[in-house]
Amino acid sequence: METKQLEKFLKQLQNNYKFIFSTDEGKEVLSDLEKRCHYHSTTNVKGDSHESAYMEGQRSVILFVKSMLRNDKDK
Repeated sequence: METKQLEKFLKQLQNNYKFIFSTDEGKEVLSDLEKRCHYHSTTNVKGDSHESAYMEGQRSVILFVKSMLRNDKDK
């Protein structure tokens, strides 16, 4: 995929994220994901690096979703 096509695809994908998560249902799902994916809490589990890594992996998903919802000027 050439650069222009990739940029167009990514912009459309970002618009899709914004559309979905701007609905009442999308806001409810996003709030649930924030709770389930440790967005507002630590992912460090003392003495268990595997669990910490697992939880941080979950958190990275919500961070990605949130990054897709930011406006271009906010980046």
